[in-house]
Amino acid sequence: MGSKRQKNRQLMLAFMEEGGSETPRAFCDGAEQPVSTRGFGCPAVNETLMEEVCEKNNLIRALKAVRSNKGSAGIDGMTVAKLGPHLEKHWPEIRAQLMSGNYKPQPVKRVEIPKPDGGVRKLGIPTVLDRFIQQAVLQVLQGKWDATFSKHSFGFRPGRSAHQAVSLAQEYIKQGRGWVVDLDLEKFFDKVNHDKLMGQVGKRVKDGRMLKLIRAFLNAGVMEDGLVKPTDEGTPQGGPLSPLLSNVVLDELDRKLEQRGHCFVRYADDCNIYVRSKQAGERVMKSVTRFITEKLKLKVNETKSAVARPAERKFLGFSFTRGKEPKRRIAPKALDRFKAKIRELTRRRRENFKQMIEKMSVYLRGWQGYFGNCQTPSVLEDLNGWIRRRMRSVIWRAWKHGKKRFAGLRKCGISEGLAAQLAGSSHGPWRISRTPTMSMAFPDRFFERAGLPKLTVRQTA
Repeated sequence: MGSKRQKNRQLMLAFMEEGGSETPRAFCDGAEQPVSTRGFGCPAVNETLMEEVCEKNNLIRALKAVRSNKGSAGIDGMTVAKLGPHLEKHWPEIRAQLMSGNYKPQPVKRVEIPKPDGGVRKLGIPTVLDRFIQQAVLQVLQGKWDATFSKHSFGFRPGRSAHQAVSLAQEYIKQGRGWVVDLDLEKFFDKVNHDKLMGQVGKRVKDGRMLKLIRAFLNAGVMEDGLVKPTDEGTPQGGPLSPLLSNVVLDELDRKLEQRGHCFVRYADDCNIYVRSKQAGERVMKSVTRFITEKLKLKVNETKSAVARPAERKFLGFSFTRGKEPKRRIAPKALDRFKAKIRELTRRRRENFKQMIEKMSVYLRGWQGYFGNCQTPSVLEDLNGWIRRRMRSVIWRAWKHGKKRFAGLRKCGISEGLAAQLAGSSHGPWRISRTPTMSMAFPDRFFERAGLPKLTVRQTA
């Protein structure tokens, strides 16, 4: 413990080198920056951004965030565990590069992960050092910019959530806006125009060193198959700064929709506009698509975008029931993905029953934390029944043959006659799992005692 304190102290001393903890403070007309405004920050404050980034307390917060987020190493192989010692040794040099505007980020490592609905999502993993610097920049810029973003924007913002976005969409539908313009931006994070983005950033930032650093992160390149490829567009997903920059890009869309008086909800690149008729929706779809294409230099995916009834579309994993009082329900595709995941978790034959329950419990608690926000408890009850039937099927498969099945049922208190009848059945595990005998042998309380959570509606507001 003493060694750890000593290392932390050495790191804090390194961050204090060359006056790093003393940040010049500037204010507009002698007053603090407004808390809620749709304007941009004052230039006087923006001129000292790099000093604020390199302030000791900001750096310590950034280091804690990177450590807690963990994550893979970048192209240099440095792990999160090695970041502290590296900063102890090299921070004065790194700080000098940042303060002079000469810091050069390394290329990001390309990683592909499968999308839930097919295809792959390309992530760019920056080096741990670059993640640390991006995090330090994010903490300063987000604090200044967040209040300037639209009240209709919910993604990647402190104190805002997907649940709030879904609730606002629900409120618009209750008000009689029974049609939705569902916009899908094609490969948004890969297609962001750098010049457009830097033009928007330049309206908010007057510190030339910060502008140069952000441009350097955008142009750092991507290492793929051992080769470094240049990046002349896009903000690679995977770095701490990318979500904030995406909100800067789409803030222009938010402003345009607000100007036109639209009722809309945006979460990252997922934007829904609610209108009162199909004709109005088609007009909005046409004009907004033109704005996105011509002004933002982005592309709307026409096959995934549509004007439809809200019950026919999904938004952040949810959909809505029909009628005057629409309720939040889990979108069909989200339910399909849930069942596919449960099948996967219960298919691993090398794991014992306890290990399987433990892994399922972790997944179910996370899923419940998000989708427990639905307003259709009967759906969750059906899922609970399906999960327990699935587990009874797993147990039956594990017993393998009649003799073991007979002994297992008897051990669970089933009568000799019923146990013999079921053990001798030629039906498959899934059919057997729904029999009254298996329900008696393994009632719901059995799975509750084993630690399997029960899905319930978390809130009904």
